[in-house]
Formats: sequence, C-alpha cells, structure tokens
Amino acid sequence: MDIATLSLVHAILEERGIRRAAKAGNRPVASVSAALKRFEAAIAVPLVRREGGNFVPTLEAQSRMPDLSAANRAIQLLLSPGPARQLYTVPSINLTALDRFVTVARSGSIRGAARTAGTGQPQLTRQMADLERDLGYSLLIRSPSGIACTPEGLAAIPIAESLLDIWQRLSRASGDRFRRAAATWRLGSVMPLGPESEIARMLAALTAEWHRARPRQPLFISSTTADELIAGLKSRRFDVVLLDLETFPAEFEGRLISRAPLALTGHASLFAAHGEDIRGLLQAKPIAVPSLKSGLRQQAEQFLSETVGEQDRNRLTVAEVDSIPVILNLVMNHGYLSILPESSTARVRNAPAMRRLGPGYMQNLCLVWQKNALSRQVGEAMLAMMLATSIEMKSPDHAAIP
Repeated sequence: MDIATLSLVHAILEERGIRRAAKAGNRPVASVSAALKRFEAAIAVPLVRREGGNFVPTLEAQSRMPDLSAANRAIQLLLSPGPARQLYTVPSINLTALDRFVTVARSGSIRGAARTAGTGQPQLTRQMADLERDLGYSLLIRSPSGIACTPEGLAAIPIAESLLDIWQRLSRASGDRFRRAAATWRLGSVMPLGPESEIARMLAALTAEWHRARPRQPLFISSTTADELIAGLKSRRFDVVLLDLETFPAEFEGRLISRAPLALTGHASLFAAHGEDIRGLLQAKPIAVPSLKSGLRQQAEQFLSETVGEQDRNRLTVAEVDSIPVILNLVMNHGYLSILPESSTARVRNAPAMRRLGPGYMQNLCLVWQKNALSRQVGEAMLAMMLATSIEMKSPDHAAIP
C-alpha cells in the first residue's frame, strides 16, 4: 500500500464520488478509480455501492473513515517539510519504504537495518534515497560512524509509525476476515417459509450437526432466490446451494433431496365463498408470489396459466414479494392468495386454509455443488446430514429422496 492511494480513497469518501474526488484533486478519473479498486482489493472489503445514480459508502467504509482521516492528516504532516503539495502531487510512497526508514533510523546503520529487514544493503540505500527524493527533503545524515537523522527525519519517525499502525489496523481486519472466509464453507439456500418450515428445520439441523462434526470448519448459511443462488455458485460466492428446482445447470452436480405438494393458500372464508370455482377465486383476489427468480414462482406461473387460461392470465392481480414471511402475512391478514408448500404452511400457527394443486405441482429441493473433488466431498457430507433430517421429518404426503 502507498500513501497516494490512502489519500485518494479518503478524498473519494469525503467527496462521495470518484469523479468529484478526481476533479477536486485534478487527477484523471481512471487513476482515482484504480486507487479505490487497489485499496478494496488490499483490505478485501467493498467501500462503495451505487443506489440509483447515487454514490453511497458502505457501512465498512464508514467504520474505516476515522482511520483514513487520521492517515490523511499524517500524510500531510509527512509532506509538510518539503515543497507545498496538493492532492494530485502526493507521491506514491510505499508504506514498506517508510517501515524501512524507521528501521534505519532506530538502528543507526544501513548495514544493520538491511540485516533486520532481510534485504541487501545497496537496495536499502537506494530505497532511502528514493524516499528522500519523493518527500522533497533529507531524512538521514550519513557519516563514517553511521547514520543519524536530520531534524526533519526525527519529526518523520512518529508520523511514519502512525501511518504504519493505521495500515496494520486496516489490514489486520482484512487478514482476520480472509482467514475466517478461507476456513468457512458457504451454503446458499432458497428462503424458508418460516421457522417451522421443512427448509428451516433442515438447515437448522444441518448447522447443528455440521458444527458438532466439523468444529474447525464453520458453516455460513445465506438465503436468496434460485437465480441468485446459481449465479453465486458460478462466481464461487457459495460452495453449495439448496435450490427449489427439480433440474439445475449441467455444469454443476447435485441431488434431489425432497418433493412436497404445493397448495393454493388463503383465508378459509375465501374458499367457502367460491366453493369449487378456483378460476373465479383467482380472478377475484390478489395473489402474492415470489419473483420469477424463484423455483416456487415457476410452479405458480404454470398453475395460474393452466387454471385461468393464457388469454386471461394477464388479468390477474399478482404481487411480487421476495419474502415468504411477508407473503404469509398478506395471506393471513389481508385477503391475498398464494401458492406455497402444503406441509410447511400447515405448521404455521393459525395456518391458513389450503387446497392442494395436484400431483404435478411440487416443491422440489435439490442440493447442488461445483464439479470438483473438494466441492463434491463437502456437498455429499451436507447431503447425508440433510437427508437424515428430511427422513426424520417425512410425512405421508412428503417424500425424502433416498
């Protein structure tokens, strides 16, 4: 890491934008953007996100802003004995060079400092000369008896140490996170219906068994839609994913874990008022469903089209909600209909009324992983634990796949 990058990243967050920072510092936008990417890569944390057309610092960026502000102040102090500078003239002085300067200053000898730093004496001599040139003032006085610091060099020692301490805090956090990530297995899952749903119970049992069997390999579980799970598996954001799809891309391996019947779900009074006229019920009431990114929505679309016909399908009132608890609330308290797994919905307290859709409509759960030996080993270990849980929960209408 170098002081120019630290200074530019501070300016980006202060100005709340790459272009604004580039304009304020009279720097090319590309170089400012590259500094941000370089810093994010070094600490392994994204610092910004875009919301619409706005530039928004992440929570991680906000937590690091005090250190970045302190670093920027230290950089200005470090440069102050030299010629007056603006942001765009902050030199790209590597923090390693500052660390070696402190070593030289405290040892009083280039030879001794080179031995401590594990580098060659000529290389270290050249590095100190380059550092003095970039700063614009002398740091060291060389004599036959050894090395002494100039007044400016003495003043620079605590400033350099402060910068090194700041960077150590930033890089230590990323190092700790990297070590945790390297030891952690990441399972992505479709969203559970609720705490008593099959998926929630299966994942909870898997977590408990995994931590008992593999205490040094933490398991991280995150829920999202099927499309995003597949994208996360491709990008290796997830090691294994649990999909509500019967089939998955051929580039992966996996197994079907279970199949559960789907049911049209709503308040009992709605079914009583419409009797067997399901088509009329669907046309009369709004229907809450997940987005098209989910396997459950694909089943719902097929049912709606087959029940009301393709021509009238677009006349239905459909609300897309990628939150199963919100969908359940709409069904139970606001007169909505939905299509949900029958066995999971039945476990909800004060469960809504349900009408099974038919043998062709099922929630299929597949565990999927990358085609390599390590992913296969982890996937199959999870599979064995999840199948054991699924078999324990099996009901007459719910099939665990052996």
